[in-house]
Amino acid sequence: MPISTVNSGFGTESTSASENLAQNWWLFLLRGILGILFGVVALIFPGPTMLSLVLLFSAYTLVDGVAGIISAVRAIQRKEERWGWLIFEGAVNIAVAILAFLWPGMTVLAFVLLVAAWSIVSGALMTAAAFRLSVSHGRWWLVLGGLLSVGYGALLVATPLIGAIVLTWWMGAYAIAFGFALVILSFKLRLRQNQQINRTVARTAA
Repeated sequence: MPISTVNSGFGTESTSASENLAQNWWLFLLRGILGILFGVVALIFPGPTMLSLVLLFSAYTLVDGVAGIISAVRAIQRKEERWGWLIFEGAVNIAVAILAFLWPGMTVLAFVLLVAAWSIVSGALMTAAAFRLSVSHGRWWLVLGGLLSVGYGALLVATPLIGAIVLTWWMGAYAIAFGFALVILSFKLRLRQNQQINRTVARTAA
């Protein structure tokens, strides 16, 4: 009996949080589009100086971090659900962006290790946050985005002495895959929001 009660309570909390996130589907769409654009630029122009790469990466992580925090805060405004994982992930992104801006002349190895740490931490936080989202709202797309981030970070840790151009290609491929995962998630959230609106209209009409 206690187990049933706990599961029921968690299911209600997860559903409420999912509905709140669905109202802010466009923020996930924005993050996905930014990721895809960043990835395309990295693949088309793989030979920039390390300084340009650091600044481009910093700008992307800063905007992504701000968008992540906004999406989490807007999701909890009504029901005060705890979306601390997503807020923490956004804060990590902003901190890494500021760190890269402050030390733009860092060596290739230092930059690779910074990107690796960011990918692993932000990916783990995103994966943890995904389990607060119901399956029907696209939980596994958020999980996929988190796992892609962790896998990319692990790949960088395993081979930290790669060239700057190869690093750019890897970063571009990761950003595009991550962006597509968030875009698909945003469309699923948008679909759930429309269904919720239709149910509300039907109940009002009845």
